[in-house]
Amino acid sequence: MSLKNFFLVGDIIDGWSLKRKWRWPQEHSDIIQKILRTSRKGTKVVYVLGNHDEFMRPFLPIYLGDNINIVDSYDYVGIDGKKYWVIHGDFFDSITMTKKWLAVLGDRGYQLLLSLNRPLNKIRKIFNKDHWSLAAFVKQSVKKSLMYIGNYEEVVSSQAKKKKYDGVICGHIHHAQDKDFKGIRYLNCGDWVESCTAVVEDFDGNFKVIQF
Repeated sequence: MSLKNFFLVGDIIDGWSLKRKWRWPQEHSDIIQKILRTSRKGTKVVYVLGNHDEFMRPFLPIYLGDNINIVDSYDYVGIDGKKYWVIHGDFFDSITMTKKWLAVLGDRGYQLLLSLNRPLNKIRKIFNKDHWSLAAFVKQSVKKSLMYIGNYEEVVSSQAKKKKYDGVICGHIHHAQDKDFKGIRYLNCGDWVESCTAVVEDFDGNFKVIQF
């Protein structure tokens, strides 16, 4: 059974990193080709832009054929009949919106942690240990980071409630989550670099966070 909808919730093309150093291996082109093939088979692909791929925002909305939309946000009605606001979420991050230099500096620190992950996990693999994320460990260990995540979740959910949505599906903070905020279903898909998580809706209308 094929996918009916496929949402890319921002930061798919890392414009910040490409600006510092151009790097585009064959694997990146392979992924784009797979997404294009999926759309040709009838799956609707919605690419919601984030802060790392914001260079495309001046040209929105972009429609590539019948099945590929590139947008800032998307209204999705689930199989359960409820209305979900699909966004990346960077507009609700005060650091990203008002102190971009600090966000870029934080991104460089995050990239450093990810680079340290690789040799650490090669060693762990030798001893038959599961994949472990240094970046996630640091975030979960810093009190201010946990406060930031909690505040972000509350602000996004509150805004979704004001806009009369039943739920919000977002990303941005690299922290997968499925929770209720005063009647608003908050779903964060996490990321595909650090935690390898996604949000899926099955054909019975149930949403859940999955991890690979």
